Amino acid sequence: MEARKIQGHGDALYEALLSCKPIAPITEREPEITIEDAYRIQLRMIQRRIEAGETVVGKKIGVTSKMVMDMLKVDQPDFGQLLSAMVFNEGEPVLVDSLIAPKAEAEVAFLLKRDLEGPGVTAADVLRATECVMPCFEIVDSRIKDWKIKIQDTVADNASCGVLTLGGHRRSPRDLDLALAGMVLEKNGEVISTSTGASVQGSPVNAVAWLANTLGRLGIGLKAGEIILSGSQSPLVPVKAGDSLHCSVGGLGGTSVRFI
Repeated sequence: MEARKIQGHGDALYEALLSCKPIAPITEREPEITIEDAYRIQLRMIQRRIEAGETVVGKKIGVTSKMVMDMLKVDQPDFGQLLSAMVFNEGEPVLVDSLIAPKAEAEVAFLLKRDLEGPGVTAADVLRATECVMPCFEIVDSRIKDWKIKIQDTVADNASCGVLTLGGHRRSPRDLDLALAGMVLEKNGEVISTSTGASVQGSPVNAVAWLANTLGRLGIGLKAGEIILSGSQSPLVPVKAGDSLHCSVGGLGGTSVRFI
């Protein structure tokens, strides 16, 4: 795709972020768009946010469940970048009017103490490089109208990143088996889903290794101090003002988020 078009689509997504007004699917206007084109558009959108004063604080893995892969007709996850304005602390409410069509998902976040750069990163390398893990919520949001996305649309839209909240206990991943750790998600006091970490590529640790290796082939490393979201262990839950969510993970405690 021409550089002019890459820049134009990235700028359109950035303006949609600012205005909370979604745009038509890029795949409808660019039927020949490739995944590589989509990541170049994502980088343009991220560049605009950095130019506005934000900083990159981590990475996220998306499309980790078979259900979502089947929906988007892909056989591997995608990734996006986390920026400073996305991070909310536990207890800090999320303003729904700052988003377009938010949906929440519960997962495990990794905080790195060492750089990780693939290819060749193993699960053992991830464990050694991780300072701690904690439960979190990612509130995904789409700048594409009505969530009518193909994989190229969500990749271009920074893997549909919205905001994230971190909470719970912080523990070394070497002190528990994240593949077996159970997760319970509640919305307004009602249990929505139960799962284990094995639902994410066999273990959240494997997901982070995949990300390090995938980014490594692109010349991008995971850096010490970065937050890495390992992929959803729950269904996407639409949220609106007045909703509250709570997730608990075996060995990590719980975290909550509320919407106003």
